[in-house]
Order: sequence, then C-alpha cells, then structure tokens
Amino acid sequence: MAKDFSSNVPIYLQIMDHVKLKITSGAWEPGQRLPSVRDLAVEFSVNPNTMQRALVELERDGLLYTERTSGRFVSQDQQKISKVRQEMAEEYTDNYYSAMQKLGFKYEEILNIVANKFKKEVGDK
Repeated sequence: MAKDFSSNVPIYLQIMDHVKLKITSGAWEPGQRLPSVRDLAVEFSVNPNTMQRALVELERDGLLYTERTSGRFVSQDQQKISKVRQEMAEEYTDNYYSAMQKLGFKYEEILNIVANKFKKEVGDK
C-alpha cells in the first residue's frame, strides 16, 4: 500500500483518509473491531508509530473508539459517520470542480461530462 502514498501530504493524514473511506463506504462496519496497530502498520507498509498517530486522531474525531481490554473499534454513531461521508463527498467534489475549471471547462460543460459518465456507468450495469 505504501506505493499509493503521496510525498506532498503527511503519511498519517493519508492513512486517516483511507480509514475514513473504509468506514464511510461500509467496508468497515459500525462496531467492527479493527486489526491491531501492528497488523495495520504491516498492511499499510508504515511504521507502527505512524499508524498509531492516525488512529489516535481518528479517535479524537469520533470515528473510532477504544475499549481498554478489547481493542479499537469503528464508531457506532451513524450520524457522525454520515457527516464525515458528506464532508468527504464535498471535498472530492470541490477538488474535481477546481481541476475541471483549471482545464478551462465551464459549469455547463462539467455538468454534461458528469451526466454522460453516469449514463455510461448506468448503461453498463
């Protein structure tokens, strides 16, 4: 997984984004126990301290919680998960819109590109 990391953003922030994606997409379900810090560090090909930092930050954000003798778990707060999901969607949309504007596309052109993409995706299924 380390090959996916960008040199422009601290690795722990990139790990946080990846974990948020797993949670908000449902890949990791509310209440699900996470693998150990060491196992996650191996999975992400990072130092355990880097992984621990990312997980602690996600606990501060309320997406994870720790039960003292049982480990770390995904939050069961559906409202919090939904809020983070919405924030991520807005961030992705902002990034896309900004990139398209830099390419010189106007609002209507961007809408057409997105609409055509969805038509292709729905038509393929």
